[in-house]
Amino acid sequence: MTTSQDEVETRETAWPSLHFDHSDGGVPAGTHFRQFDELRESAPFFRSTAHQGWWAFTRADMIREAYQRTDLFSNSSVTVADPEPSYKWIPEMLDGAEHTKWRQLLAPYFSPAAVKKMETGVRRRCVELIDAFKDKGSCDFLNDFARKYPTTIFMELFGLPVSEADQFMAWEDMILHPHGEFDARSQMRLDGMMAVMGYFSSLVAERRADPRSDLISFVLASEIDGQPISDSDMISFCLLMFMAGLDTVAMQLCWSFLHLATHPNDRRRIVDDPSIIPSASEEFLRAFAFVVPSRKVLQDADFHGCPIKKGEMVLLPLCSATRDPRLFANGDEVIIDRSPNPHIAFGAGPHRCLGAGLARQELHIAYEEWHRAIPDYRVPDGIELSEHGGQLGLDRLTLVWD
Repeated sequence: MTTSQDEVETRETAWPSLHFDHSDGGVPAGTHFRQFDELRESAPFFRSTAHQGWWAFTRADMIREAYQRTDLFSNSSVTVADPEPSYKWIPEMLDGAEHTKWRQLLAPYFSPAAVKKMETGVRRRCVELIDAFKDKGSCDFLNDFARKYPTTIFMELFGLPVSEADQFMAWEDMILHPHGEFDARSQMRLDGMMAVMGYFSSLVAERRADPRSDLISFVLASEIDGQPISDSDMISFCLLMFMAGLDTVAMQLCWSFLHLATHPNDRRRIVDDPSIIPSASEEFLRAFAFVVPSRKVLQDADFHGCPIKKGEMVLLPLCSATRDPRLFANGDEVIIDRSPNPHIAFGAGPHRCLGAGLARQELHIAYEEWHRAIPDYRVPDGIELSEHGGQLGLDRLTLVWD
């Protein structure tokens, strides 16, 4: 896979066309961010010949507008390689009034006041994890901390035993980080989703019979348009929450701590002045916006010169927007006191991430408690880091300290 300009073909109709597949993994860390940076400076959009073929927008103005244009772009499919999905993640893959009603239903559970009430438990869990390895001088950051931290918080939110966290993380890998050729990855992803849906099918039945003070019971007790939530919709909701709750914070932590481990001046500023953490956290979100969503075209249109057709898929890479130098000076650099910082790492428009407040809280607490316990750390010499495709994340991250 390459994105260099000399290998980009130009059609007679004057848009770039190339074989580009961001789901390819096993590449050096940061490769996909650099590729999107290169593509953005080549053209505001391009056509990929991967899979069934799809469009990609590359610049901040087009990407932000596309997220807001629900008349042109549907959330019924959010993966470019799967325009006719057999699954439905609720509420992400809903459109219009149906999506709005689900958002209104869930909003109280993710309001600033509700998130604030969770802070003590989130901080306690963060400290427990760090205490388990802080005296060892090293850790597998991805598996010892970054994945366990949000996973156990998610499980508490759903009223699940933390002892099952390892199984949940294994399913997470199958769905979000499958390996091998495209067909093998697709099958692994489907198998993982079926396993998770089977688990939640049983759990929903249990909560209907014996409600508790958890998010599942809260939704089951609710109604939309005077009707109770069906089992199928509940399972689709649980599937989305599973993926969002387990993976996003983990991947963001990995990118952020990789930067801090390799940029001691920024790390020292956080240690010496923790008040800079909210600003630094926003900058990490901007610079390493790893989620690469897609939309399905609802009608033929000329979108800023791009001739989209009904039924086609469009890639809207968040990192390509958040690192656009037209909006962010030196957008490929991390400037931890950057201001203003109007990034869209959590998306834009009506489908903007509902859990952004909780994610920010988890991130802030992680930066605070880690640097209180382990102020100096680094990546061991000779370690070559790679990343997977799809949702852009590190395959591993080892950290050491004295």
